[in-house]
Amino acid sequence: NNSQDDLKSGEYVIPQHASMHELMHILVEVKAILHQVTIPEGYTSEQIVAKLREHPILVGEITEVPAEGTLLPETYSFDRGATRSQVIDRMRRAQERVLEEIWGRRNDDLPVTTPQELVVLASIVEKETGKADERPRVAGVFINRLKKGMRLQSDPTILYGLYGGKAFFEPRSITRSELNAPNSYNTYQINGLPPTAIANPGRAALDAVANPSRTDELFFVADGTGGHIFAASLDEHNSNVAKWRQLDKQRHDRSAAA
Repeated sequence: NNSQDDLKSGEYVIPQHASMHELMHILVEVKAILHQVTIPEGYTSEQIVAKLREHPILVGEITEVPAEGTLLPETYSFDRGATRSQVIDRMRRAQERVLEEIWGRRNDDLPVTTPQELVVLASIVEKETGKADERPRVAGVFINRLKKGMRLQSDPTILYGLYGGKAFFEPRSITRSELNAPNSYNTYQINGLPPTAIANPGRAALDAVANPSRTDELFFVADGTGGHIFAASLDEHNSNVAKWRQLDKQRHDRSAAA
């Protein structure tokens, strides 16, 4: 049939009892099977490497954990036989491409001066809220604090400084001793940004930092529903914190009673 130049390599589903003509049609016309791996936004590089190592279709070893903040969390498709290092390379190239695009259309008055600083702040925004509609607002709060010379005071930075890329493999609470311990990532102790990203932010978090909400807010606290309550003044924030603590106490009391 003169189709030898049209045959495509790949993984295919071949029905039982398929004829040679049907088989040739599949290898010429049908798309090969693609497998996928989905990397959640805000995963650390160690979490990403662990997820790739667990994937049953990917092959090969990853000999080095990539630098934090250099990979783009997304869903990646690949053929059987693809290596883990190839997926890592694709994630790295995707991050470079997206970062260049977003950096090119950032607001002019941001207090971050390099693309790497944007990634660092985006990683903090990513770990502070899982709600898509809150990211620009959380970014706006941090941008305002940086402009005023205030410390960011972000809890996830403490955990990353203590546990590195393993910080978010499981939920952790911060103790008073951890809050007070010397820690170069602890944004309650240091001015400005931590030395590196604390995770790999997704496109939305990068966009949020590049184009944050225009707001005068400087504080936020959890509202008990997965979101946050925002405030422009310390008095208002303290009131919100008191409400959150009361709500948290009531929840713990109900749980204990049950």
